[in-house]
Amino acid sequence: MGEQYRAQFDAEVTFANGGGLRTDGFRLDIPGPDITDDELAALFVRHLGLLMVAEVRIGAKTIIEEPHKGGRGVTTGTGPPRRLVELSHVITDGMTTLPGWPAPQITDWLTFAASRANYAPGVEFHVARIDMIANTGTYLDTPAHRWAEGADLAGVPLDRLADLPGVVVRVPAGTRAVDRLMLAPYEVAGRAVLLHTGWDAHFGTDRYGAPEAPHLTGDAARALVEAGAALVGIDSINIDDMSPAAGGERPAHSTLLAAGIPIVEHLTGLDALPPEGFRFTAAPPRVAGMGTFPVRAFATVD
Repeated sequence: MGEQYRAQFDAEVTFANGGGLRTDGFRLDIPGPDITDDELAALFVRHLGLLMVAEVRIGAKTIIEEPHKGGRGVTTGTGPPRRLVELSHVITDGMTTLPGWPAPQITDWLTFAASRANYAPGVEFHVARIDMIANTGTYLDTPAHRWAEGADLAGVPLDRLADLPGVVVRVPAGTRAVDRLMLAPYEVAGRAVLLHTGWDAHFGTDRYGAPEAPHLTGDAARALVEAGAALVGIDSINIDDMSPAAGGERPAHSTLLAAGIPIVEHLTGLDALPPEGFRFTAAPPRVAGMGTFPVRAFATVD
């Protein structure tokens, strides 16, 4: 553990609604020895939970090298590290998500230069415009994507989209169909089940839409429904088989979405996740009447 510091000081507090408070020789954990009086005053107010403070005057400040005792204002560095893992493709002008489908067009609606006429000198803003189909980049499928009476983007509850415990299913290279047996070793109840096929390496190329793209079988989808999965994601072009041999059938979509289980397609970066011990989020905006939309998918790993 590195050096830790505390401040000893006097404080005189004036409240906006009248009255005041004075402390002498107060000691408080601080993040470092170079803390200013204003920073110390803010930390003091936070530590005591004071409301409606108008002013804090600090006096007789002394910095002491001393182990932290714990408080609401200072991070001691003793908690577990946390990292965020990006799992979404970047949406760019003209990009390809699904071969043959329209690409997004990103333009200016209001430029910095044009906005200057609306504001005070030196003040300017930019507003962009994007024209795209909903199935662009990494996106979420809701039940309304497959079933006319299913929940749409505004109807899927947040507990199906955010802060879900996750599990990664590592799919062996060269595997086309992720079947029930491949899922058998995993505990999926209440979890976001993310199928790591490695097919995201081909995103944006003709290879991405090839007939051998990995997918989930209908029987495996039924297994996930039976086991109580909360969400299913894949880093391939589609969770269903898109080859001509499939004849246009979409058993994975049909089964999962009928059970209210959202689907996230076109994930990326799943190799950076541990097998479990992370939380997954893929929340779209609440747009009524739409069944799919891009998401910022990410995982929080402790």
